Amino acid sequence: MGETGTGKEVFSRALHAESHRKDKPFIAINCGAIPENLIEAELFGYEKGAFTGADKYGKQGRLYHGNGGTVLLDEVENMPLYMQQKLLRVLETRQVDRIGGTRPVPIDGRFIVATNKNLEDMVARGTFREDLFHRINVITLEIPPLRERGADVIILARHFIRQYNAILGCHIHGMSDRVSEFFMNYQWPGNVRELQNTIEYAMNMETGDEIRFDTLPRRLRHRPKSGSTLEALEREAIREALSRFGRHNEGKERAAAFLGISRSTIYRKIRKYGLG
Repeated sequence: MGETGTGKEVFSRALHAESHRKDKPFIAINCGAIPENLIEAELFGYEKGAFTGADKYGKQGRLYHGNGGTVLLDEVENMPLYMQQKLLRVLETRQVDRIGGTRPVPIDGRFIVATNKNLEDMVARGTFREDLFHRINVITLEIPPLRERGADVIILARHFIRQYNAILGCHIHGMSDRVSEFFMNYQWPGNVRELQNTIEYAMNMETGDEIRFDTLPRRLRHRPKSGSTLEALEREAIREALSRFGRHNEGKERAAAFLGISRSTIYRKIRKYGLG
């Protein structure tokens, strides 16, 4: 569990790399990115001729491709309720029922489920199956947001500098003291992903041998002062997210997901702060 951008997939890949399954596949599945009418076929597969338009050779399904290895089900809260029931059966029986198949297909793999939502609240609202929640809630790992990780932000920033030196052919050796202080005090609503994007931007703009404050993105340099009220900080975070994703409906929904709030909440906050 963790906010958007904290590195849940990176953490999952590390678990896989340190396990006895490391020589087998790691399959990452974003449950929110697969259209609802295709998710069953994508996950479980189908036999040839199972339905109109099906591949004549059939399809094994992505859960099967993770056989022996690790399957990450990211954004599991977006999985339709009827698919949650089918997933529960897979986890309990370790078998996959392909569409149009006559017998189940055994699978062996580790399942990691990731979410940035409170699944217990979703269970209470009836939007997530209680039986599936209890089945996946065996070992729960919470990845803290970057703002709670202290000097980790400096370690991660240096890592990204080395990474983008190799990618961009730069020769930047570090950050100015002002940038380091800023990074330690900034709230990082987008977490590690926002830090990575900030370093990439700055290194494309920087002409010297270290990242200076003036080469950080403008939205960071003009953030509210640390003494601002919570409302001012919230307003600025929403304004920045809307600037990044757009003020159309899709942009507002993406901004809500980025900030870890619901669609209805961001619309309410937009009206409250006059950001429409």
